[in-house]
Amino acid sequence: MSVKVRFAPSPTGKLHVGNVRTALVNWMFAKGQGGAFVLRIDDTDLARSTAEYEQGIEDDLRWLGLVWDERHNQSRRFDRYEAAAAALKAAGRLYACYETSEELDRRRKVQLSRGLPPIYDRAALSLTPDEIAAFQAEGRRPHWRFRLEGRRVAWEDLSRGHAEVDTASMSDPVLIREDGLFLYTLPSVVDDLDMAISHVIRGEDHVTNTGAQIEIFEALIDAGWAGAVPGFAHMPLLVGADGQALSKRLGSLSIAEMRDQGQEPIAIVSHLGRIGTSDPLEVADSIEALGAGFAFEKMGRSPARYDTADLERLNAQALHAMSYDAARPRLTALDADLGEAFWEVVRANLQKFTDVVEMARLVRGPVTPVIEDAAFAETAARLLPDTIDAGTWSAWTEAVKAETGAKGRALFQPLRLGLTGQTHGPEMAALIPLIGRERITARLKGETA
Repeated sequence: MSVKVRFAPSPTGKLHVGNVRTALVNWMFAKGQGGAFVLRIDDTDLARSTAEYEQGIEDDLRWLGLVWDERHNQSRRFDRYEAAAAALKAAGRLYACYETSEELDRRRKVQLSRGLPPIYDRAALSLTPDEIAAFQAEGRRPHWRFRLEGRRVAWEDLSRGHAEVDTASMSDPVLIREDGLFLYTLPSVVDDLDMAISHVIRGEDHVTNTGAQIEIFEALIDAGWAGAVPGFAHMPLLVGADGQALSKRLGSLSIAEMRDQGQEPIAIVSHLGRIGTSDPLEVADSIEALGAGFAFEKMGRSPARYDTADLERLNAQALHAMSYDAARPRLTALDADLGEAFWEVVRANLQKFTDVVEMARLVRGPVTPVIEDAAFAETAARLLPDTIDAGTWSAWTEAVKAETGAKGRALFQPLRLGLTGQTHGPEMAALIPLIGRERITARLKGETA
């Protein structure tokens, strides 16, 4: 079977770490198998869906490298959903219900008070024509439920192994609301069949839903709909570093916000793609390499721990390995392109790419030096060689040490403070050739340069 998977976000908000992980695992599985990745915009809720959010989803996926092979909008496929609903009605599997939400809530409370499971009792199947007519005369419009067979539905889950759901323990799911709006389930099943989706990959919170959806797949196929029931994989959910559920703030952290905060796309996908697996939590060479190394067998059964400290570490790792050619356009955009030698010196000190702006300032100024001992600084300036190159720092500091007697921190820290105004930063031996003799001399005199 050729692999074809889909990611179906709703354009009612921004992409966040949770649903991006789902998109990423789908993409990695497809690309690792030489298959196709489908972007399917779930915009059936026309009132809440916006073009702005839809564009944001596309922009975020492209920025992360999750390029799709096909793209569809569910809002353009209502005729297919109407046809599927008609087929299920004709087969006796989709039936009209007239209860209000208040009536259903009261019924559930009664069931619970009697120690019964709060599942729908299928009272609508017993309505007489006169009762239906009376409801319609009141102005009630029906919602439509799918009649489950009440059996054990089993499948071999790529992530969980053998899985079973007893649909007898579930309420018949509502597929169409009173206002005629299709809920997620029916359009999803129809599209999976029409688009020949081979595998549905999502979080383990959907396991129970899968039992009902398999019955809908089978009912449509029995009614003559073309296609086959896909395979399934239900991944462990994300939790925080402490093992608890992600906080609302972190769980809703959008990719747009992460981009604004300076996170690198390769760090994000490496983090989300490898947490909860047996792979080492390191930055991948590329997103393609991430996909090539993906396997559900590597995925554990425990929840995947999302730790921002790990992401920060990976982000720095990605910057430290970035080539000058890759960095150059971004350096230019920040007016911080001081050449390849500059990038090679400073990249190991970056946590976020924008840190490079401060590094460029250290080189070209203006830097206000911190001079704690003017006599020491004057001696260092006097002993500074005429030529500043890679070997200057060692020879210069030895000369300063010989004349002043300073050594260790007492030798190096005053020079760093005098030349950069900071207590830490890039290796001074590599940095001073970039600063140049003129600026070094001025700064050692206490001048801003």
